[in-house]
Amino acid sequence: MATRLVVDSQNQLLETRNPAFPQQPAPVRISATIISYIFHPLFIPVYIIGFLVTIQPHLFASFTVFEKVITVFRFFIMYSFFPLVTILLAKALGFLQSIYLKTQKERVIPYIACGIYYWWMWNVLRNQPEFSREIVMLSMAIWIAASLGLLINITMKVSMHAISMGVMLTFIMLLGLAHPGGFGIYISIALLLTGLVCTARFIVSDHSQKEVYVGLLAGILSQLIANWVS
Repeated sequence: MATRLVVDSQNQLLETRNPAFPQQPAPVRISATIISYIFHPLFIPVYIIGFLVTIQPHLFASFTVFEKVITVFRFFIMYSFFPLVTILLAKALGFLQSIYLKTQKERVIPYIACGIYYWWMWNVLRNQPEFSREIVMLSMAIWIAASLGLLINITMKVSMHAISMGVMLTFIMLLGLAHPGGFGIYISIALLLTGLVCTARFIVSDHSQKEVYVGLLAGILSQLIANWVS
């Protein structure tokens, strides 16, 4: 990936990076942007728990409909709302230049904050016996992924989208291995979505191919570790 130095409005010298893919037509860029927003890392855990509640109801056999809704809401609060509020507060206080976290330095605070939120969620779920092993395993994988992301961020601006999709894809595949009946379609959809999101990041972000692939590998590894130790 090519880099270049530019001077901003405050006469500060900044390093910018060109996208890994050449400039694409406007419809392609718009589609890639929409995909990037819909499958933002903050939303992936909520999508997964929504999938489990509706497609794998046996994992919530003892739950009432209200309790299922509360579970999805809890995932939204811990995995979407709190991290988003943290980023907005950090931006308002001047710790971040942009809510898009365009530099490695800007990603440190969100990684640390999310690591705390995600560890707390995992710790709560694993101490509530009504939640199945699969749910606890997922929450552990998300925490591990945030921790790995923070460590990798020291050397490169690893793709957060790719990390989250790696967790999602591996979780669905492991679930399919444990419950093989009719699960092929969901694995196929997960593979398709992972490919779409990673391609979208190539098109509309400044990530290098290495940063996207390393992110995907980090997500996969996180889920495998969680499956092994759970």
